[in-house]
Amino acid sequence: MDGLELQLLNDFQRGFPLCPEPFGEIARRCNIDPAKVIGAYRKLAAEGAVSRIGAVFAPNCVGASTLAAMRVPQERLSEVAQCVSAYHEVNHNYEREHDWNLWFVVTAPDKARLTDVLAEIERECGLGVMSLPLEEDFHIDLGFDLRDGTVPARGSRPAVGPLELTADESALVAALQPGIPVAPRPYAELGRRAGMTESGTIAQLQRWLGAGVIRRFGVVVRHHELGFGANAMVVLDVPDPEVGRAGRRLAAAHGVTLCYRRPRALPQWRYNLFCMIHGRSREAVLAQLAPLCERGGLADYPREVLFSCRRFKQRGARYVEEAAHG
Repeated sequence: MDGLELQLLNDFQRGFPLCPEPFGEIARRCNIDPAKVIGAYRKLAAEGAVSRIGAVFAPNCVGASTLAAMRVPQERLSEVAQCVSAYHEVNHNYEREHDWNLWFVVTAPDKARLTDVLAEIERECGLGVMSLPLEEDFHIDLGFDLRDGTVPARGSRPAVGPLELTADESALVAALQPGIPVAPRPYAELGRRAGMTESGTIAQLQRWLGAGVIRRFGVVVRHHELGFGANAMVVLDVPDPEVGRAGRRLAAAHGVTLCYRRPRALPQWRYNLFCMIHGRSREAVLAQLAPLCERGGLADYPREVLFSCRRFKQRGARYVEEAAHG
């Protein structure tokens, strides 16, 4: 990867220009030709380094989602993973090192459909599904510095409640799901997909960003393709009165890319605090973990580390049906 590609990946994961010609604006800032910017992003997308360019919505303000897990016999894992990944509501699906060895994220237009999908997966696979919906986020996807593996500092921000989308807003969310087109005037094309003007599209994105509905707008990278091949989900059992303070400490630690509270599912699942750590190797992740817990005052809490083994599916969430736009 050359210096320009690293800059385009690293510097525009948030704060991506919301103007008629965003790639032209990026070119101006980088002092290069706009065609080079567009060509570089298209190349990075084709290589798998870029998942998409677009919106990361605040959790559960658009649609409904949950983290789910299954205990799958090893001889059935590929078959069950294929079944789970076939649901368009499933956007992430990983094998992890644990008895609960298949972990996936389900996002649906509403809680009723979310419940139906989980029940359908149980019936089709003949296995139970454990659902662990997010209860509080401490550090949700603000981007990732590819130079040193850190994440930006996060200030506190009030939670955003569920939105009742208008028909136009729903159409725009649907158009956004695969990301903006990598083209000279992407918001004009996005608007055409949603039945909106270019200026109306930009204005709506700015409103959502200002209100916290969109957590960040920019390049969404794939860590594995960029050399961060180790991915660990660390889960801790923290007394409920202490979990908020513990989560905030953990979220502030170097190397933590996501941090959130989820419900226990007793007796089968005791853990209520989750965080993600990415690194270039398993050893690099483990080297971060002990001092991270020590500095955060978390060393005495029971914990487990679930490294990913296989990635079966990874793409952006689908909050509304694709048919909502044409």
